[in-house]
Amino acid sequence: MKVIIDLCVIPMGVGLSVSPYVAACQRVIEEAGLHHHMHAYGTNIEGDWDEVFAVVKRCHEVVHEMGAARINTTLKVGTRVDREQSMQDKIDSVTKKLGH
Repeated sequence: MKVIIDLCVIPMGVGLSVSPYVAACQRVIEEAGLHHHMHAYGTNIEGDWDEVFAVVKRCHEVVHEMGAARINTTLKVGTRVDREQSMQDKIDSVTKKLGH
């Protein structure tokens, strides 16, 4: 099953800046070869369910390995079985309706 997720991994107790941890998760996503788009408060990822959720697990492992004892993750998950739809398809649909 294909899935699109919005992932935000927040290490706790590591100080004010979390960018090193975000960068580590981005590397995990890139190494997995999944289509993704980082934004200001997370990352959209699309792909096969098992591959995407393996990346979520690996992000947690890496952030813990970096010294974060706790992680708070928010995750939005969308699946669709009537047709295939990419992240870009969703954006294009709204952009078209805006007349851009």
